Amino acid sequence: MKVLVTGGAGFIGSAVVRHIIRDTDWTVANVDKLTYAGNLESLAEARHHPRHQHFKVDICNRAALAEIFASFRPDAVLHLAAESHVDRSIDGASPFIKTNLVGTYELLEAALAYWRALDEPARGRFRFQHISTDEVFGSLGPTGKFTEESRYEPNSPYAASKAGADHLVRAWHHTWGLPTLATNCSNNYGPYHFPEKLIPLAIIRALRGESLPVYGKGENVRDWLHVEDHAEALTLVLQKGEPGQTYNVGGDNERRNIDVVRAICAHLDELLPNTVNQPHAKLIEFVTDRPGHDQRYAIDAGKIARELGWRPKYRFEDGLRATVRWYLYNRSWWERVMSGAYRGERLGLQS
Repeated sequence: MKVLVTGGAGFIGSAVVRHIIRDTDWTVANVDKLTYAGNLESLAEARHHPRHQHFKVDICNRAALAEIFASFRPDAVLHLAAESHVDRSIDGASPFIKTNLVGTYELLEAALAYWRALDEPARGRFRFQHISTDEVFGSLGPTGKFTEESRYEPNSPYAASKAGADHLVRAWHHTWGLPTLATNCSNNYGPYHFPEKLIPLAIIRALRGESLPVYGKGENVRDWLHVEDHAEALTLVLQKGEPGQTYNVGGDNERRNIDVVRAICAHLDELLPNTVNQPHAKLIEFVTDRPGHDQRYAIDAGKIARELGWRPKYRFEDGLRATVRWYLYNRSWWERVMSGAYRGERLGLQS
């Protein structure tokens, strides 16, 4: 199979590319314009593999996309390119509207034109898979989980832009018959995670002996999914999913934010004994909550389990410990990342 992956130098995208190159015989065209969060080093051994090729192209550039479709001739598209940080969307929504909405539209149009020109057997095999988030569903109360039938109630500019992209993908399937698939995932964690998100930021700030800011009282709940579990789920949906269907992908690992940060501190206490920052939990600092902070997310991943046989392999405790160890032993990667425009500052304070 020849797969066009958008956003393949980002956190989830790079995990997908690494998985494809390591565990399949597929060929990848990696379309990533390399924003602040895109890093070819995150591809590791897949970066220079003969079955991987990177195209530094913005998905808003339909002419460039058409050229890639024409030259690479993909059998499928895995669309992961997105602006993805809620706090940044609060500070400035424009890039989220352009990439997540306009970019998805341009990619859909390029894919539709390519698909229409294929012969009948190739049209039957082609798939366009869109990767989205549970944040499109809004916030849950203390009980219940998001299902594929949950009502869309996005509460941040980021979530709204992803919700709009979801609707575009659905429309291109129902209006023109483009064979689309969609997935909505819970919070990802794991290696090569850009250090603006909770887990990598807490690890790195703790290693530096800096304060660990936690929004509000830290009682917001997220369902955590290891990025390598997610990568396997996405390729399984691509192979076995039914066109027009949506599949929720979750880790079944609900945790309060404060408990995640405390667990990180406990792992660092164990892995770095006799350091001046012991216990690392003393670095925790509660700060003013961000505007519109959703209280709880939880994914019901029963459909993908029943229909496709996928279940997460990582227990959160094991995956988090492995992630902390990865950041300990890959300091050069995140130090190079942190030396750029992003240096761990707090974002999303505007209201």
